[in-house]
Amino acid sequence: MAERTTRVFLTATANDISRLPPELIRKGRIDELFFVDLPTAEVRHEIFAIHLRQRGLDPDGFDLDALAEASEGFAGAGIEQAVVSALYADSARDGALDTGILLNELACTQPLSVIMDARIQALRDWARERTVPAHA
Repeated sequence: MAERTTRVFLTATANDISRLPPELIRKGRIDELFFVDLPTAEVRHEIFAIHLRQRGLDPDGFDLDALAEASEGFAGAGIEQAVVSALYADSARDGALDTGILLNELACTQPLSVIMDARIQALRDWARERTVPAHA
């Protein structure tokens, strides 16, 4: 990467940057480190819409504001799995998926931000002084 002769924009992600060797993340190899925190309510609203659409459902038929509020602390992957689980639950009872079923799935799920709260807070603390916040 450092020996490139043309303009290149390369992105990479890491869930645990502490496991990367220092020589890989030094300035010059990596020009900037960004921190992407858990999604805001507005972003969670859109994540629900995306995953509902991907499964052939009309997001306008759901209370996306209520879902976004109930999914505080969820990452995008957790929201997707709530949609998938709700679809399985719905198919077992042979009904139509609705906001209530999704809200129930969210209530029955502990997001990673709860399960790993100390590690996530430590990551936030680390990132506060060392990275650029990635805001939408």
